[in-house]
Amino acid sequence: MLEEEVEELYNLSFQLHSTARVQSSINWQKSRLNWLQEGDANTKKFHGVTSTRRRQNAIQMVFVNGMNVEGVQNVRAAVFNHFSSHFKVVTTDRPSVEGLHFHTLSYGEAGNLTKPFSLDEVKQAVWDCDSFKSPGPDGISFDFIKQFWDLVKDDYMCFLVKFHRNGKLTKGVNSTFIALIPKVNSPQRLNDF
Repeated sequence: MLEEEVEELYNLSFQLHSTARVQSSINWQKSRLNWLQEGDANTKKFHGVTSTRRRQNAIQMVFVNGMNVEGVQNVRAAVFNHFSSHFKVVTTDRPSVEGLHFHTLSYGEAGNLTKPFSLDEVKQAVWDCDSFKSPGPDGISFDFIKQFWDLVKDDYMCFLVKFHRNGKLTKGVNSTFIALIPKVNSPQRLNDF
């Protein structure tokens, strides 16, 4: 009689789980149907918040060289000119290395400087980086690279072999985005960013 009870309990448990799966599937389908008929209730709020943030972050006018600059293209050009001048190399007198004596490398040591990267070296370099530093322009952090190393390692090695062979980085690898952050509540000049 004990075996019959165990079998009956197993069958009831199986039926309960089957019914729960069917009910879950029906509820999911109802929610999809409801969403298709009525739309997403948060869409209007989401777009409103996004539009408000976009308006608040837009720079409508700046004061440059005693004049008000307005319009998207004019403001963009003024910002570009202002900050590009900050990042230009200024010619300065730098100390020279003439007359200094340096230790030289042996041929073996010099050869080690030009040998191709090994997979272990690259992996060690990736693992030495902080996983949660801010991601690059593509949104990928080192944590992502570490998590999916088995999938991306061949692509990384291919990129590094090309770099080692050509001595040039692919265009766009060193690209960055500059975000203008206001230093004051209502910035009027480019120095206020």
